[in-house]
Amino acid sequence: MLDIVFKFLKDELNTYLLTQTGSNSVEIIPSQLVDEMGKYAFAEERIAVTLINIEEERIFKSQRLEHAYSNGQHIVLDPELKLNLYIMFAANFKRYDEALKFISHVLTFFQANCSFAVDQYPTLDPRILKLNVELESLSYESLNQVWTYIGGKYLPSVIYKVRMVALQDQAQAAIQPPITTVETVLHNQ
Repeated sequence: MLDIVFKFLKDELNTYLLTQTGSNSVEIIPSQLVDEMGKYAFAEERIAVTLINIEEERIFKSQRLEHAYSNGQHIVLDPELKLNLYIMFAANFKRYDEALKFISHVLTFFQANCSFAVDQYPTLDPRILKLNVELESLSYESLNQVWTYIGGKYLPSVIYKVRMVALQDQAQAAIQPPITTVETVLHNQ
């Protein structure tokens, strides 16, 4: 499911960049930022999007099993795992002003498109009901820690929190026979 979220956001951003610049020479690519040698793992003149953290959304966490009726059987599923993804867009350009220009495009895209729902975006996988994207503002110390954690030298970048990615294992926790009759018992007083 995480790969589907990344592909959707990448495709939407690349379409936006094409309309803004009139060229598809610069693209957003899902990639790690730094390889094991400490070099950037994506080509110049590109913007990489990478996952830097996954957080469980505990506020909306369901404790109840989910019930479904499929093919004449009552199926019990474990509750959805609701996640927040922290993603970074980093621009690797020879010219610093070009990197800033394209990071600005990312910022304006998400300013105008901070919420994605299936009814408005038909390319969004129907299993993902809605994505909300929020800009994360980090302190200098936190930003330094992120880049140290990644293992690279700073590039113009921006971090977003993508809220409510829901994962659910489709393996049934239990299959129960369906309720087919309801009996009522009258008590005489």
